Amino acid sequence: MIDLRLLREDPDRVRASQRARGEDVALVDSLLSADERRRSSGVRFDELRAQQRQLGKLIPKASGDEKAELLKKASQLAADVKAADAERDAAAAETQELLAQLGNLVHPDVPVGGEEDFVTLETHGEIRDFAAEGFEPKDHLELGSLLGAIDVERGAKVSGSRFYFLTGVGALLEFALVNAAIAQATAAGFTPMLTPALVRPQSMAGTGFLGQASQDVYHLDKDDLYLVGTSEVALAAYHMDEILDADQLPLRYAGFSPCFRREAGSHGKDTRGIFRVHQFDKVEMFSFVDPADSQAEHRRLLEWEKQWLTSLELPFRVIDVASGDLGSSAARKFDCEAWIPTQGKYRELTSTSDCTEFQSRRLSIRVRDGKQVKPLATLNGTLCAVPRTIVALLENHQQADGSVRVPEVLRPYLGGREVLEPVAK
Repeated sequence: MIDLRLLREDPDRVRASQRARGEDVALVDSLLSADERRRSSGVRFDELRAQQRQLGKLIPKASGDEKAELLKKASQLAADVKAADAERDAAAAETQELLAQLGNLVHPDVPVGGEEDFVTLETHGEIRDFAAEGFEPKDHLELGSLLGAIDVERGAKVSGSRFYFLTGVGALLEFALVNAAIAQATAAGFTPMLTPALVRPQSMAGTGFLGQASQDVYHLDKDDLYLVGTSEVALAAYHMDEILDADQLPLRYAGFSPCFRREAGSHGKDTRGIFRVHQFDKVEMFSFVDPADSQAEHRRLLEWEKQWLTSLELPFRVIDVASGDLGSSAARKFDCEAWIPTQGKYRELTSTSDCTEFQSRRLSIRVRDGKQVKPLATLNGTLCAVPRTIVALLENHQQADGSVRVPEVLRPYLGGREVLEPVAK
C-alpha cells in the first residue's frame, strides 16, 4: 500500500497514477474522506477519554447532589466514548479497505497506455532465417514429440487442459535449466531458497495478489490456503512482521517453486503446447533494499535476466511495460521477450518489477537505520519460467532433422550433450 501521508500531501499524483493504470480515480477521494473521518474520530475519542479520566478523579471527592450529577455525566461520557470508539474503528477499517484497493504509484517514466503501448528499450541476438537454411521450423510441440520430451495428451487425460508431462530428455532439460539458473543466481550473491507452494491469506494479500490478480489464484477453501502463482509471494512474506537492520541490506533470494495459475480470461490463447499452462516450475529472484536503491536494483535484476537469456543464446528484446499492464504492486516493470519462430513474434519469458515500499507496508517489513525505522523496498525478477524457456530453446535451436542444439551453459547439466536427438518410434 502507499503512504497515507503522501496521499494527503499530493492527491493529484495519486489520481494521475490511478488514471495511468486505467483504474478508478474516484477511489482517491473516497480514501481521503475515510482517512479524514478516521483522524477526526480518533481526535474526538482521545478528547472524550481525557474528559472521562478527569471526571473519574473528581467523583471520589464529591458527595450528595454534586456526586449524582458527576455520575450522570460519567454515564453519558461512557456512552459517547463507546460511540466515538466504534466510529473510529469503522473509519479505520474503511480506510484500510480502500487503501488495499489502490495500486502502487506508477513511476513517471513508465509509458502510459495498455498492453500494446510498451516501449522497446533493447534488442539482442539474431533471429534465424529458416528459409535461408532450407527448412520450415517446427513448433515446440512437434519437436517435443520427436524428442520424447513433452506429452500434453496424457497431461490432459490425467489433469485436464493446460497440463502436461515432461518426459525423458524434457525432464532432464528442466533440471538442467533450474540448476543452471540457480548457479547463476548463487554466483551473483543470491541465497537459494526452496519455498512453500501454499501460503496464508495475509501472505497473498500482502504481495498484492488478491486484488486484480485474484481471478488467477487457486484457493483451498477447507484450509484457507492459497497455491502460489510465483515464489515471489513466499519470498516477500519471508520477513513479514520483522524489523531488519540496515547493514543486512541488500537481501537477495533466489526461490524455486512450483507455480499455479488458473489462467482465467485466457480462453483461446496459447491453447497449443506448454506456453500457457496451469502448473509450472520457476526460479525467481527477490530483493529487499533501501528505498533509495530500488531503481538501481531494478536495473541490476534486469541485467541478470539479460545475462541468463544471452547464455541460452536466445534472441530477445527488453520492453518497458505500459502503465495499464502493470500489476497492482509494481511501480515499473521490464519484460524480456524471446523470439518464438513459429509464432513470428516476441513472447514474454522473464519480467522484473520494482514494487518500491508497496509490499513491505502491507507485510509490515521495516528496516532500522540508526534511530529511524522505515519501510524498505521489494523487487522481484523471473530468472527462469521453465515451460516458456523450453518453448524458446526448442524452437530457436532446432535443426532440420528435428534435433535440437544444446547451448553451452546447459551442457554440463545434461551429461555433456551437445544435441538432443529425436527418439526412435
